[in-house]
Amino acid sequence: MAQQKEQKQHKKLGDTLWNIANDLRGAMNADDFRDYMLSFLFLRYLSFNYEKAAQKELGKDYPEVRSKDKRLDYRVPPPLEDWYNDNKEDIEAFEKQMRRKVHYVIKPEYLWSNITELARMQNAEMLETLERGFRHIEEESFNSAFKGLFSEINLNSEKLGKTPKERNDKLCKVITKIAQGVADFSTDTDILGDAYEYLISQFAAGSGKKAGEFYTPQQISTILSKIVSLDSQDPKTGTKKKIDKVLDFACGSGSLLLNVRNQLKKESGNIGKIYGQEKNITTYNLARMNMLLHGMKDTEFEIFHGDTLLNQWSLLNEMNPGKKIEFDAIVANPPFSLRWEPNDAMAEDFRFKSYGLAPKSAADFAFLLHGFHFLSQDGTMAIILPHGVLFRGGAEERIRTKLLKDGNIDTIIGLPSNLFYSTGIPVCILVLKKCKKQDDVLFINACEEFEKGKRQNKLNENHIKKIVETYKTRP
Repeated sequence: MAQQKEQKQHKKLGDTLWNIANDLRGAMNADDFRDYMLSFLFLRYLSFNYEKAAQKELGKDYPEVRSKDKRLDYRVPPPLEDWYNDNKEDIEAFEKQMRRKVHYVIKPEYLWSNITELARMQNAEMLETLERGFRHIEEESFNSAFKGLFSEINLNSEKLGKTPKERNDKLCKVITKIAQGVADFSTDTDILGDAYEYLISQFAAGSGKKAGEFYTPQQISTILSKIVSLDSQDPKTGTKKKIDKVLDFACGSGSLLLNVRNQLKKESGNIGKIYGQEKNITTYNLARMNMLLHGMKDTEFEIFHGDTLLNQWSLLNEMNPGKKIEFDAIVANPPFSLRWEPNDAMAEDFRFKSYGLAPKSAADFAFLLHGFHFLSQDGTMAIILPHGVLFRGGAEERIRTKLLKDGNIDTIIGLPSNLFYSTGIPVCILVLKKCKKQDDVLFINACEEFEKGKRQNKLNENHIKKIVETYKTRP
């Protein structure tokens, strides 16, 4: 019952935010507006989380709230501002302690309630204060600098207005509306985090083809997450208690990684550390915000900006086999049949050498082999690929044959068509292992398991359960 109530809260908050977005963005491109809106929600989360931790840290020394409006979005001045003004000699020690406890600090002038007050008053300094606040978070707030976190958020873009005043006025309006819309909702991490995810999915649905680059529909994400969370050698025994390292090498907004964490938490398990890689700079920043917004500390995840096929991440480029990093769970929804340009040297790349290169026309198997190389001996990898990988000839047939002969393809799940925002083609999930016990490959035909929607087909909870149970209880 409590879970249902929480889900309603998530959806209600998500719908509220989505309506605000539609109401305010005007002629602005949905993707551009998404980045502004999600950044403001992120600032709100960081502010409230910091103030809550500060109150706990300072105890009875935390100042009384002077604001008449007790709602967090409108508490002006924030009590923390009063404390900073009255305890200048203690600020350094306090911030050191806060870095240890919550892993970051925010100066009071950049807290969300101060920004919303400037916006409400249509203060001419609001835009400049916000800009300084974003730089402060990127360069000073965290010990591990989140450089470029807001690099794609151009507060001086002409899309917001032709003159500085027009831009300031527009942002004041957006921030005021967001504050009004969310002020009465719970500030619980899961509710805000899930509303953020919901908003990402809504923007993804609205921007069609481009959306496939950064968002895996939640129901498909759940299938992958549940599969990699199960015991690798004997799925019947249930969910692992711990996954030391999980990787998504084409992580988009990070929703798939967070889903793995969520599935494990539901079963009282936990993850040591989350690793993600993303080529698109905007989406990479979204993923970093998404992790923090879901209550993860900066030491619990590592997201790298770079090209997976070129293997630009030094962490994954260790030539010494003894020092090679391996992952207990790997999930991925890479771009389907991406054209790529492998050079001659790539044929000798340690990821591809034993299998050959994927053709230029489709990098599907290049992505698969990249992930598979870093899978631990008792790990599970689940990757979403177009159906073509199952039957195309040439180089792909040779790679597929070797994986089959080596006993590394464990399960193939055929999914219905039209599940994705980016494409209507049918897709499949390939489950790979290095510790496979069975000689056969389990085929699960789930092509008819869907609910028909107006623009897209959907998998409901029963469909997901049926697919996962079939995988779990294979003969």
